[in-house]
Amino acid sequence: MEWFKRVKRGLQPQEKKEFPDGLWIKCESCSEVLYLKELEKNFSVCSKCGYHFRINSNEYIKLLADEGSFKEFNVKLKSVDPLKFKDSRRYSDRLQEAIAKTGLKEAVRTGTCSLNARPIVLCVMDFRFVGGSMGSVVGEKISRAIDVALQNNRSLIIVSASGGARMQEGALSLMQMAKTSAKLAMLSDHKIPFISILTHPTTGGVTASFSMLGDVILAEPGALIGFAGPRVIKQTIGQDLPDGFQRSEFLLEHGFVDVIVQRFEIKHKLSQILSFFNNLEVDPKSTLKNRVGQE
Repeated sequence: MEWFKRVKRGLQPQEKKEFPDGLWIKCESCSEVLYLKELEKNFSVCSKCGYHFRINSNEYIKLLADEGSFKEFNVKLKSVDPLKFKDSRRYSDRLQEAIAKTGLKEAVRTGTCSLNARPIVLCVMDFRFVGGSMGSVVGEKISRAIDVALQNNRSLIIVSASGGARMQEGALSLMQMAKTSAKLAMLSDHKIPFISILTHPTTGGVTASFSMLGDVILAEPGALIGFAGPRVIKQTIGQDLPDGFQRSEFLLEHGFVDVIVQRFEIKHKLSQILSFFNNLEVDPKSTLKNRVGQE
């Protein structure tokens, strides 16, 4: 009996291509596979669906501040562990890990800079540092930044990205809500503009204080913005929530946000807003620096 013998060579399987790590990333919204360098050139926005990837404080500073103009202050301020707090881990250990991982001392960076040649005070929160949570030092750094804006008659811009007040500091973190709000009232009294930028996510005590107190409130597309999370609210009221609840588009529709701005347009939009405020008549004696000098 003669066995069948293949004469021609059949199809050969292709070798699986391995992509080096750090070159590609999948969009969390549309699942498109994106080349990382192209994504960075596009301000970390998906070229297919417009999804805004989360970016850190360094990238926001590069995006908003004129090149080489950012001068950071209060860099050395960092949190301590006044309550000796421990849950699954010690709070002090969490802080040290965040410092080592991010190279930052705290969840917000503050400084002076220029934006299209307009002098401003800029505060940028960084979600990488303990979820961008607000403790005593975050509140203190923002308060001091407001003081600088008052003393130098500079507009204030705060970029928020936070999970809320830092529970590991208990009531000390909650006090920062009143502290920063009171400072911003002084800024308003002296007719110095405050522009708030809400990014994904902006929640909890940060939303309940300075983030929603801007003279103009901008938001990035699709950002989660709210006090309590959707799951908590749904369990509390026992009802299904509307589609898109607590997203920036929902808040714009209901009057909590003034405008939604694509990331690549945000610097130009801020420049327009600052130009509008600068053209308003402002009494030069209204600045804290001049008022203190007169007293």
